[in-house]
Amino acid sequence: MRWGKDAKGRSPWTRGRVLASLAVLTAALLTFHAAVPNTVGNLGSLLEAFLPWLGLAVPVLLLLALLRRSTTALVALLLPAVVWTYLFGGLLFPRAGEEADITAIQHNVSDENPDPAATAKALMEAGPELIALEELTPSALPLYEKTLAPAYPHHAVEGTVGLWSKYPLTDVRLLDIRPKGIGEGWDRGLRAGARTPWGEIAVYVAHLPSVRIGPTGFASDYRDESAGLLGKALAAEKTAKVILLGDFNGTLDDRGLDPVTSRMESSTGRFAFSWPEVFPVSRIDHVMARAATVTDVRTLPATGSDHLPIAAGIRLA
Repeated sequence: MRWGKDAKGRSPWTRGRVLASLAVLTAALLTFHAAVPNTVGNLGSLLEAFLPWLGLAVPVLLLLALLRRSTTALVALLLPAVVWTYLFGGLLFPRAGEEADITAIQHNVSDENPDPAATAKALMEAGPELIALEELTPSALPLYEKTLAPAYPHHAVEGTVGLWSKYPLTDVRLLDIRPKGIGEGWDRGLRAGARTPWGEIAVYVAHLPSVRIGPTGFASDYRDESAGLLGKALAAEKTAKVILLGDFNGTLDDRGLDPVTSRMESSTGRFAFSWPEVFPVSRIDHVMARAATVTDVRTLPATGSDHLPIAAGIRLA
């Protein structure tokens, strides 16, 4: 492959300017994604939902730059490559997390799960102290309760979300995160106190509304409104230590979850994509904490759900 002038007399430095521009644009989107407005179709949130995957533009542009024999494009590609590595490179080779005091599992078990008992047994194998479940149905709930009861004598259920605990639960109550446009009977949040060796901990379980991608863009208004309600509840929580588990239908980068993510912390030690189960492309299931440290987040083997379970170590001392 020669890198001299082409038939039109253009050198490797003067051809491939479009590819170079696309490389710079990719780097800009990675760096300044928060500047992409949500005014039209919530494009900013849509970008942030799949932000790490923007890095796929680098190998594609690299191949095109080589075919085009463009030195300019190759040099420009250093920008998105360096930015992506800075933002996400560490997630490819996660470091060992700090020693954890407890393990918590978050799992949307799916209301179409064909074997709830097997799902419950699979989650127990990880030995967590806390298990949060969403999309519990009236028919499946007794199976989860029966299977988990021997190891988790304390549990609470509100609507379609539940919490199983090795520690006694107190002050269990419904967490109202229902957006105004959704009718009565939509109960997808709870708050409970857990009496642990490290003192009383407030544990929240939440399942925020789904988002949709359609002709009008990224529909997340209900999800965003629900996140605002959850954020207010967390801000009002008097207990110092808080653990939040749930299916947020959004990633930590998504600005629609700012009312929650600005008040809580999570581990970014690895990607831990949880959805969809067949080919996970996004982590929309989360374990977060306040006045405690989430030491690591990882996925567990698939169950009968369209989500993968998320397990997280939490340091409370």
